Amino acid sequence: MIETQESITAKLCSFARACHSNTARKKIFDDYLAYDLMGKQEFEKIGHLIQNDFDLNHTDDNEDFERERIFRGLNRYIAPIPLSRIAFAEEKLLEFAEKYKECQYVICGAGMDTFAFRNDNPNIKIFELDHPDTGRYKRERIKELEWNIPKNLIFVPIDFSKDDMNEELLKAEFNPNIPSFFAILGVSYYLTLHVFEQTIKKISELCLTNVKIVFDYPDETTLKEKSAERVHTLANITERLGEKMLHGYSFAEVNYVLDKYGFEIEEHETPQMIQKHYFEDRDDGIRAFENINFMLSYREGYQ
Repeated sequence: MIETQESITAKLCSFARACHSNTARKKIFDDYLAYDLMGKQEFEKIGHLIQNDFDLNHTDDNEDFERERIFRGLNRYIAPIPLSRIAFAEEKLLEFAEKYKECQYVICGAGMDTFAFRNDNPNIKIFELDHPDTGRYKRERIKELEWNIPKNLIFVPIDFSKDDMNEELLKAEFNPNIPSFFAILGVSYYLTLHVFEQTIKKISELCLTNVKIVFDYPDETTLKEKSAERVHTLANITERLGEKMLHGYSFAEVNYVLDKYGFEIEEHETPQMIQKHYFEDRDDGIRAFENINFMLSYREGYQ
């Protein structure tokens, strides 16, 4: 099973969404609540981390970072993946929700996701799965901001290394008989295919009716000698931050796992397609990563 917690890379993704929303003229995705939820202190801390070449030993919380000094690194190495994958995932979620009177949205490793507070469809029941410490921090931030927690949002504290995802969801009143949409974003980079497969298996065992899964994954070109410079650079950055990327999966491997548990591929966004759909005609240096793919899969219910 996957194991998630509030990591430095997760904070970098939150920072990218917040900074893009606040400064970009042509927005790929507008997470207009990201900065508020992150908070100025954490935002400045991550800004300093980027400014100091991702060196955890050289950060300064006492003064603002210089925005012009971070934009190139941010736009080249950090922003492309979280901006495009959340745009893809939420677009597919909303299409899914339009088909049903009610549905469930499960966010695996929710972190500082803000969908529940941007969502205006009360018929989407949202389950945020995350490490207890991360969930506690997030709820404290929500309390500080005096935000009202939507009635259709359920926090599900879970330690994926110890707890059973299906048991925790059922305890949180997840209904296996209601159409469900699962998002597993930013996870596969750090897992072997076998470990990632266990999550697909769990979802297959849990859901009795229509279900879709959206996820992103690095392909088999990741960390090959001839892969793009910034693929290696990003891998070096995350490893220095304590999160080592693995080799990536081939399309055939991903397809095999999905097929094994009854899922069919509905959409497969290759790097070239992601570039066309989200980054065409930009002048800020944000380009699709050469090794990142998006996948939307589905399985019809067994009822």
